[in-house]
Amino acid sequence: MNYRDGKRDLEVIAKKGEALGTCATFNRKYLCCRAHVLRAVHNCPFECSYCFLQNYLNDGAIKSVNDIDSLMSEVRTKIGEQPWRLYRIGTWELGDSLALEDKTGQAARLVREFAGLKNAVLELKTKSCRVDTLLDLDHGGRTVISWSLNPQYVVESEEHGAASLEQRLKAMLKAAQAGYLIGLHFDPMIFYRGWERDYEELANRIFDSISPDMAAWISIGSLRFDPEMKKKIENNYPESRLTCPEMVLGDDSKMRYVKPLRLSMYRHLYGVLRKRIPEDNLVYLCMERWDVWDKVFGYHPDSPGHLDYMFAQSLYKRYGLSSEAPQRKLYEE
Repeated sequence: MNYRDGKRDLEVIAKKGEALGTCATFNRKYLCCRAHVLRAVHNCPFECSYCFLQNYLNDGAIKSVNDIDSLMSEVRTKIGEQPWRLYRIGTWELGDSLALEDKTGQAARLVREFAGLKNAVLELKTKSCRVDTLLDLDHGGRTVISWSLNPQYVVESEEHGAASLEQRLKAMLKAAQAGYLIGLHFDPMIFYRGWERDYEELANRIFDSISPDMAAWISIGSLRFDPEMKKKIENNYPESRLTCPEMVLGDDSKMRYVKPLRLSMYRHLYGVLRKRIPEDNLVYLCMERWDVWDKVFGYHPDSPGHLDYMFAQSLYKRYGLSSEAPQRKLYEE
C-alpha cells in the first residue's frame, strides 16, 4: 500500500493496550523535556514532506480512538502515581491533534475531561485551523492548544494540505480569546534562501496577533530524520529541496544540519523572540545537545528531569496550574 492511500479514510477504533507513553530521546547527550504522549490519533491527512510517519507507520490508515473513558482511565491511573508532578500530555506523537476534529470530536471530549484534573495539562498540537468546536468549552485552563509554525514559503513547499499561516494565526487568536494557553513550536526550522527574513516576520506576526502572556511555552528545533528516510522524502516529494543542504549524522542516529548552521538559525530566531516576549517565557530547544543549549541560551538544564521541572515551575509561577510550588528534587528522581 502506498502511504498516501490510507489518508483518504478514517477508522474509528477502540483503545488497544497502553496508550500513554513518554516522548523521549534515547541518547543522553540530547535533552528531552519528558512530555507524555497519549496515542489517541494514528496518522495524519496532511502531507508534510519531512514527516517521520512516512517512514514509521506500516498501516497507512488514519485512526482515531473513540474510547475516551478508557483513555482517561489510563491517564488518571498514571497521574495518580505521582500527584506532586505536573504532567504534560499531548495527542500529537503519531498524528495531528485537531486535523480531524470536525469528524471525530475527540479533542473536545478530552478537553472536558482534563478540565477536572489537578496535576495534568493537555496539549493539542496542530497544523490545522480547526478550533471552533473547542471555543465554548469549559477547559479550566488545563488545555494548551499548540501550533507547529513555519513561514508561508515552507507551508506551501513542504506542508501540503495543512492550513496556511494566515489560517493558523486566525485560529490561534480565537483560541487565545477563548482563554486557552498557546504553545508555539518553531520546529522543524527549514533552511532556504531568505530564511532569516521569513522567520523574523513569522515571530513578529505571531506576537502581533496574541499577547506573549498567553504563550505557555515556545520550542525551537531544526529538520532531522532517520538516514533511511532521505530516499523516501526524495521519492515521495521529488520537488522538495529538503535533502539538499549539508547534513550530519548525530549521536542519536538522526540526520541534522551541520552545527554552525543550526546555531545560526537558533540564535537568529531566539534573538527575535526575546525582543517580543518577557524574560519569564519558557523557550527551549527540542531534541538538541547540551552544548548547543549553551551556545544559544548561555546555559543548559542539568538533566531531562530538570527541564521537566522548569516547565512545571513556569506554569506554576505564571498561571498557578499547581496548588503548590513544584520541588525540583522530586522531578530529578
